[in-house]
Amino acid sequence: MTTCALVGAGPGPGLACARRFGAAGHSVALLSRSGEHLDSLVAAVDGDGVRARGYTADALDAVSLTTALRRAAEELGPVEILQYSPAPRSDFMKPVLDTRASDLDDPLAFSVKGPVACVGAVLPGMRALGRGTLLFVNGGSAARPNPERAGTSIAFAAESAYAAMLHDALAGENVHAAQLIVPGEIRPDAEHSSPAGLAERLYALHTERDGFRHYAEPMPE
Repeated sequence: MTTCALVGAGPGPGLACARRFGAAGHSVALLSRSGEHLDSLVAAVDGDGVRARGYTADALDAVSLTTALRRAAEELGPVEILQYSPAPRSDFMKPVLDTRASDLDDPLAFSVKGPVACVGAVLPGMRALGRGTLLFVNGGSAARPNPERAGTSIAFAAESAYAAMLHDALAGENVHAAQLIVPGEIRPDAEHSSPAGLAERLYALHTERDGFRHYAEPMPE
């Protein structure tokens, strides 16, 4: 049995993805900053008959991410799917003219150093398996910079560049990197961006392995 590791697991898309990948036979590792939060998520997934465990890790702390992912592989099985989708903090979204160099420290750690650490932790196991999927989930500012959200626009652009390079560099090793842009609000009644809908889309990106950048719905005009 292989593992799907969800970095930034929460009660919305994270839980829906845990259920979708778990239903396909994968163990699920849920990574979040809050241990109490993880307990409720694991209980919800366990209720569906999915083998799941929670691991406390902070997207701003590369060491905690690496440690959690290595533990997950040891306890649940090798990580075949890594999904990096933590929600950025609101203070990452200052207007560009109000953004100073120090304001970019955390956004870049969150969107660049965090993903690099996660990939470094799981890639050896994927290579040993002979397959793997790296899924990166971003908001619309990853595709269209928003001057009112400078931190995420800059950091998501860097994350996108890193993920696109992985897509090209790992294609010959049967490790597929893909990005899903979610321009709209995630809510249960959304036509394209409901948690369940996003989970299905991400599972399809894992199984169909077609191209790098995908959109949950069209970008607004």
